[in-house]
Amino acid sequence: MIQLNDTIRIAIVQENPTMGDINGNLQLARRARADAAALGADLVLFTELFMSGYPPEDLVLKPAFMRACDRAINELAGDTADGGPGIVIGFPRQNEQGRFNAVALLDGGKIIAERYKVDLPNYGEFDEKRVFDPGPMPGPVNFRGIRLGLPVCEDIWGDLGVCETLAETGAELLLVVNGSPYYRGKVDVRHQVVIRQVIESGLPIIFANQLGGQDELVFDGASFGINADKTLAFQMKQFETQIAVAEWQRQDEGWTCTNGPVLPIPVREEADYRACMLGLRDYVNKNGFKTVVFGLSGGVDSALCAALAVDALGKDRVHAVMLPYHYTSDESLKDARDCAQALGFRYDTIPIFKPVEGFLDALEEQFEGTEQGVTEENLQSRTRGTLLMALSNKFGSMVVTTGNKSEMSVGYATLYGDMNGGFNPIKDLYKMQVYGLSSWRNHHVPDDAMGPGGIVIPVNIIDKAPTAELRPDQSDQDSLPEYPVLDDILECLVEHEMDVDTIVERGHPRDLVNRMEHLLYIAEYKRRQSAPGVKITKKHFGRDRRYPITNKFRDRDTL
Repeated sequence: MIQLNDTIRIAIVQENPTMGDINGNLQLARRARADAAALGADLVLFTELFMSGYPPEDLVLKPAFMRACDRAINELAGDTADGGPGIVIGFPRQNEQGRFNAVALLDGGKIIAERYKVDLPNYGEFDEKRVFDPGPMPGPVNFRGIRLGLPVCEDIWGDLGVCETLAETGAELLLVVNGSPYYRGKVDVRHQVVIRQVIESGLPIIFANQLGGQDELVFDGASFGINADKTLAFQMKQFETQIAVAEWQRQDEGWTCTNGPVLPIPVREEADYRACMLGLRDYVNKNGFKTVVFGLSGGVDSALCAALAVDALGKDRVHAVMLPYHYTSDESLKDARDCAQALGFRYDTIPIFKPVEGFLDALEEQFEGTEQGVTEENLQSRTRGTLLMALSNKFGSMVVTTGNKSEMSVGYATLYGDMNGGFNPIKDLYKMQVYGLSSWRNHHVPDDAMGPGGIVIPVNIIDKAPTAELRPDQSDQDSLPEYPVLDDILECLVEHEMDVDTIVERGHPRDLVNRMEHLLYIAEYKRRQSAPGVKITKKHFGRDRRYPITNKFRDRDTL
């Protein structure tokens, strides 16, 4: 094997593996290596647990799964006997010492080194201590005469001194495999984490991050490198697959990147929109659905989901249904039709008068002597949910559910009704964020979107007062405060775990804050039964925020 002296060309692979598709991921790695070789790479850097997908959760408890990953790694190692580029890749390893989140260096037809993740995260969306053992403090590995450090993701986020140890034991360059999921502003956070480790170790760092949706999580790529002088070495695309080669040269002060891409990174609404789009696309495609179907009400939530679906999948894979009842306004009918026309997808109307009346007739004897109210309203929603699920069953379409985080927080959604569905791309967006992304999409088309430009969400949908239209002249504000107020209270309660007194100090009435806290807690049973959806915030329901269903605590009761 040719020894490298003063130059190394490292290809960073930002690809989209599929959880559990070990053979498919192996073939993806082989194609990426071939592409990297054509670009003149000496070494190909993949991401955390690339061979299995990340996070594999309890799959790693299955011996058959672990054996399949071992076979794939050994096959990939065998490929490197051709004298082409070496490989650094993440995979799960089971051996006599334990079960590890591992990274391997492959070269010359074999596995020449393995290193194991030391710092296992156990917070937010991560639960690795449940399934992995911590590895020993790692030393550097030798790749063609260059001493590389191979930390694994959390090893550079925590305070165990992994990078410092690698530097003290002779590492020259740190290559970090990562599975770092998206939330707004995460790229800046990663940069700061890496800069801190560069300062502490004195070494340049390459941060290779996974791309793709995995259930609720979206891995946004945006891989990058930081030189030893804390300058940006290279920056790859966010939300898109890419193989980029960064050339590093040994200089008097150490290794420096002399050539690599520096690409712009989306921010705020664009980043959130593209995260939702990627999460929906991968959930649908990786789970084998050909098409999606959803209810198009003429409101902003379903309209945004329509835009996301068309952008993610293309108009020919999207089917929307208007399901009107007595209280559906002509304005809603027009808005839904205009939205469908602007985006170009199939749009049908299925009135629900007969099935709702059928339910009411069936329940007439049981309901005798009672007043009409929420129960009858919910029958409308549950009828719509039943019809959408029937279409799903008959034609194999996945139902997209369209409730936002504000509604999910306070239970302003009907279980087994509008909550029916397989996936919710806006589940982690508060109502005002829904408005923000809708307005943004009307003026921008994401780079990898399949939908059209122009006004795709009619302006009237964004401007009009929100309503569920389950009774005459209904408005969301009949039951809830104005959404800017509601969202601020909910962000305080959910994202920041603020106490009631602190929220009141922000100018909100105490009675209102107490009521919203109560609604938040009693809706937990609904959220436990809701469809998965894209994580956008730091406190995604399900992954990050785990509250008991049976819960009598209220802040107002504390001394």
